[in-house]
Amino acid sequence: MHALGPLDLDLRRGEFFSVVGPSGCGKSTLLDVLGGLAVPTAGTVEFEGQPVAGKVPDGVGIVFQEDASFPWLSVYDNAAFGLRRAGLPETEIRERVEHALSFMGLRGFVKAYPAQLSGGMRQRLCIARTLVTRPRLLLLDEPFGALDQQTRLLMGDELLKLWRDTGATILLITHALDEAAMLSDRVGVMSARPGVFLDLVDTGWPRERDSTIVAQESFGRVTGRLWSTLRAESLKSLASGQAAAVP
Repeated sequence: MHALGPLDLDLRRGEFFSVVGPSGCGKSTLLDVLGGLAVPTAGTVEFEGQPVAGKVPDGVGIVFQEDASFPWLSVYDNAAFGLRRAGLPETEIRERVEHALSFMGLRGFVKAYPAQLSGGMRQRLCIARTLVTRPRLLLLDEPFGALDQQTRLLMGDELLKLWRDTGATILLITHALDEAAMLSDRVGVMSARPGVFLDLVDTGWPRERDSTIVAQESFGRVTGRLWSTLRAESLKSLASGQAAAVP
């Protein structure tokens, strides 16, 4: 069975788009295809009018859930790693790294090592290492999945600030309906595998927003709409997994 069904998605420049769906519906596969990490068996993917074919395009940055920092490198050297591999001058590297670390609240930890940071700080470091490349499209695969709920909300505030200040287009894969609802301009709700979009929810939030929006009555309406579609698909996915487990 294919991971994904037929999909037609047009990301708007500068928008924050999230994808939710039941486990195993192909969310991460979708991100891999969009980022050039996997080649679709049919159809085409384009970034800024150019085909995406088996490699991450220039201008696209990807952050995964797993801590991808190098434990033997300092915070500064972690953030500079990709730029040094690209052969940029050290003066430009320093400028980009210092700006990204300051933006992510890590300026006071440049000499620290990942083991000395909290989980949230290590994720901020991974985002900073992507930011230094100045991506125009940022793909995020459950970047806060390992964090507690309170930290996730605060990290969401930082992510919204990053989005506004950089003007980047962001696509977020998440299991958390409240996270998707809070952060997004639009949310795509996927079906059980093979995943297709069953609903595209326009939240209607202002660009200037933060986690205080979760207390609004309209927030409950958005999450309720997401769950009304997702509940049936999650039950299908659960039933399919239980059937597959029967010998």
